[in-house]
This record gives sequence, structure tokens and C-alpha cells, in this order.
Amino acid sequence: MERLHKVMAGAGVASRRRCEELIASGQVKVNGKVITEPGVKVDPARVKIQVSGETLDLSPARQYILMYKPRGYITTLSDEKGRKKVTDLLKENTGRVYPVGRLDYDSEGLLLLTNDGDLTYALTHPKHEIPKTYLVRVTGVPEMGKLKDMEKGLPLEDGLTAPAKVRLKGQREGNALLEITIFEGRKHQVKRMCEYIGSPVIRLKRSKFGDLKIEDMRPGDYRHLTVDELKVLNEKAGLGSINKE
Repeated sequence: MERLHKVMAGAGVASRRRCEELIASGQVKVNGKVITEPGVKVDPARVKIQVSGETLDLSPARQYILMYKPRGYITTLSDEKGRKKVTDLLKENTGRVYPVGRLDYDSEGLLLLTNDGDLTYALTHPKHEIPKTYLVRVTGVPEMGKLKDMEKGLPLEDGLTAPAKVRLKGQREGNALLEITIFEGRKHQVKRMCEYIGSPVIRLKRSKFGDLKIEDMRPGDYRHLTVDELKVLNEKAGLGSINKE
């Protein structure tokens, strides 16, 4: 017997935290009955679980996809504005996969998609401090003192940011290109940090997530993670060398 939100996460619905929210909001049925308590225990081999009317496949093959997200795509799976979704780019039957974290509609770069809810939860949990690196074109050229302030931590409206790594990579037409590595995942964090120092973002690209890189990939390209990449990712997420096959 396992807790319902854990079973849902393992089936690739979303992170455990998000699954708890789905249950609490009355969107989950077990054997036809609406369940609103995340702590309810179920036997995955003996129950039928439905989320928003869709029956879960409780034994899906695990998928781990590295994508170069283009600008102009959303990383949620539904959108009231009818905008294009990153999953629209998948040209093969990968099952139901979900982005790990988010990249804004007007941002681009490395995005990991998976149906492994446990890994998603671990990678997005603040305690693991998975580094994320961004190449950011900003308005103007910030003073070095302001870049040092970014590294030490900035007092944003939701609290002081954790120490970061910031490097000035170049200048063009009066604007700067920064390389920023953060170890937490607040909403719009990099954009808000740049706005705080008076250099709003013009363009943003995520170039690294942990040890993963997009390197020679082009916008819209994607590939499956290698066994070695997945092993390292599990270790950094605190899951050890769990067999994910």
C-alpha cells in the first residue's frame, strides 16, 4: 500500500506537492470515488485512479527527455490563450511527460521533461540546490558592484536570494551579456534579480541544468538522456543509483 499522492507522482502526473493540491481540490477519483485526502493509502495493482477524468496508467515506461525549448512555447500542459506547448514539439510517442520546472514563454534553452514524479520532486526541492545556468542579455552594462550584490544575495519581495554566480561575458550595442548560475528556483527569479539592479532582461536562455547541457542543439531539438546522464542526475537529486528502467 502506498500513499495516493506518491502513486500519482510515480505515474508521472506531477510532483508530489502538486499531486497533493490536485487531490485536495477534488480532481482525483479512486475506483469512482472522489478523494480529497492526500494521505489515503492505495494498492496501485488493485485500484483505478482518475485525474480530471483521465485514467492513469500506473506502470508507464519511464521517459527522460532533454529539450532545447524555443521562445514562444509554454511549459504548462494547458493554456487558456491557446499558445503552443513544449509537448507539441515531441514527434514520437513518449507517453505523458511533464516539464521539470518552468521556462517563461519568451525564454529559451534547456528543459527536462519526464514522467518520473519522484525525480521531478527531488530535482525541484530547494534542499538539493541543483545549479541552473542562464545566459542573459540585459539592458545597459551593470556596474561590477551590482554584480557582486547579485552574487551575495538580493532582498527581493519574497526574501533574500541565495548566493549565486555571476559573470560578465561581453558587451554589445551598450547592453551586457551575463552568465548567471542560481541554486534555487523561485518564480521569474533571474528576471527579478536583473530588474532589481536596474538592468531588465532583454533575452534569456538556460544553458545548463546540473551537469546537463544543450551544447550544439538548436531550438526545438530534443533527445533522451543517456544512462550515465540519468545516473548522475539521480545522484545529485539524492536518489542514489536507483534503477529507473
